[in-house]
Amino acid sequence: MAHTIITIDLLLSLILGYFGRHQTMGFWGLFFASVLLTPIIGFILLLVTRRNEAPKSISP
Repeated sequence: MAHTIITIDLLLSLILGYFGRHQTMGFWGLFFASVLLTPIIGFILLLVTRRNEAPKSISP
């Protein structure tokens, strides 16, 4: 039973990391936050962090 809960927790953390790869925390930041805290907290972090903006090119 414990193995199932750990597996589900890691899978949810991987999914959250995947969706957060373009956020300010990035994949690894959101993944480790989800693993260390809970996937629920990771989901909240995913909702409140900003999306990375593409760098604006400066025209000469």
